[in-house]
Amino acid sequence: MRKLAKTFKALSDETRLRILNILLERECCVCELMQVLDLTQSRTSRHLITLCDAGFLKFRRQGLWAMYSIDWESMDKYHIDLAGIVREALKDNQTAILDRQKLATTEKIGLTVCSATGSKNGCRN
Repeated sequence: MRKLAKTFKALSDETRLRILNILLERECCVCELMQVLDLTQSRTSRHLITLCDAGFLKFRRQGLWAMYSIDWESMDKYHIDLAGIVREALKDNQTAILDRQKLATTEKIGLTVCSATGSKNGCRN
């Protein structure tokens, strides 16, 4: 029951839905998400941790960058179904469309903004 509550809590926030929308397009570093959402690193990282803890995302390091993506391989069936529902629900949403358009123009930027800082930016398993 607790895992299900954590899952729905993660999906109950507009910013986290926007992050899922972006990551359903492609893997991103924290700095790309910050650019699209116009958020600070700490706020972006907190939302990412919530989505990781709920079982939606995975994390990896790529040089200086903390990379996040949908964890299709490890997700339960209901997480996969919910990710599909989010994708379908946001397909024609104007904010989600604008986020996907902004994503096309983002760039990975320097160490001070996008470097992984251990477990603070990583998924906790």
